[in-house]
Amino acid sequence: MQIITGWLARLFECSHYHCYSWYMTDVKQAELDKLRQDILDKNICPELAASATNLVLGDGNLNADIVFIGEAPGKNEDEQGLPFVGAAGKFLNEMLAEAGMARQDVYITNIVKYRPPNNRDPLPEEKKAFWPYLLKQLQIIKPRVVITLGRHSMEYFLPGMRISAIHGQPKRIQFGDDKLVIIPLFHPAAALYNGSMRQTLIDDFLLVPKIIEKL
Repeated sequence: MQIITGWLARLFECSHYHCYSWYMTDVKQAELDKLRQDILDKNICPELAASATNLVLGDGNLNADIVFIGEAPGKNEDEQGLPFVGAAGKFLNEMLAEAGMARQDVYITNIVKYRPPNNRDPLPEEKKAFWPYLLKQLQIIKPRVVITLGRHSMEYFLPGMRISAIHGQPKRIQFGDDKLVIIPLFHPAAALYNGSMRQTLIDDFLLVPKIIEKL
């Protein structure tokens, strides 16, 4: 009721398109807030939750055409409660700018929502536990394209494939009643200190706008 009241209050202040966009953002935010609470109430991955400072659900434009999915929060992300805010996040922001995009144009999340201790890789059972919540996030946001960052998120959308063989190549998959385009990329953290991988990631990233234009 509060969402609807807030939307009606803005009805006379904007165009139809902007009113609808605001309304949808409010609705999606409410659904994501409910999803966050559901994770907390069900105590998903209790050992991770106990050692983490924050649940890092995601951040960005709730009406985005593009969603980026990494593996799990790191130290900076855990402290701030936001995804990709450390060195890898800075690198991601730089690549977005080079590709003619901005962080506020996209939505960013991880498959696992709590920081694993000592920044270890997320375990298979941790990814499995959070997978339904990631799917629900995508159902709420309804992107046209998902860009997986690293093998941990890629393998759930494209099982049996190797990122070294298919990075930068768009793959169309069935997602419920719709089709979803997956673009697997190397993780910015892995590419930061690997010169050849860094350049490969940048080259792949710069192709993203052209891929989207063809959809």
